[in-house]
Amino acid sequence: MVTATPEIPVREASLAGRAETQKVARVLLADSDLASRLAVKSILTAAGYAVSGAATSAEAIGKLDESEYQLVLADLRAESEDAGPGVLAYARQKEFRPATALMSADLLETDAPLSDAPAQVREESLVKMSNEDVSYLLDRVAGLIGERADRRMRKSRLR
Repeated sequence: MVTATPEIPVREASLAGRAETQKVARVLLADSDLASRLAVKSILTAAGYAVSGAATSAEAIGKLDESEYQLVLADLRAESEDAGPGVLAYARQKEFRPATALMSADLLETDAPLSDAPAQVREESLVKMSNEDVSYLLDRVAGLIGERADRRMRKSRLR
């Protein structure tokens, strides 16, 4: 059962005499590498996102069952070849339909194409991780969340 996403107050601003609370996008970060998970979590948290971490695909699936997320990032090189794509496939079946992407630090070093990867992996959005290029990470995350919002708006207009 999915619980309602609590509103996370960031700041309150007075607009035309009334207070408005902004909501922060929630991100689920599934990465078995503790150092990588904590680094990305710190960057995204500092940028204003509410980030939950998961060390295993089972933990990530449990968090998806408990809460709603706007974005799910899963490590391409998780505990098994199918773990990351499996988490994203599960996330896409949820009613809240989060944006999803695989992430990998390895691809930045070699810039290797995904041609030898399974078809399921080649079809995913990919976020390349790098300590030197934090702006790229933040741009990709914002872009993925923005694309999700656009899809939801278009869908609601069709109803």
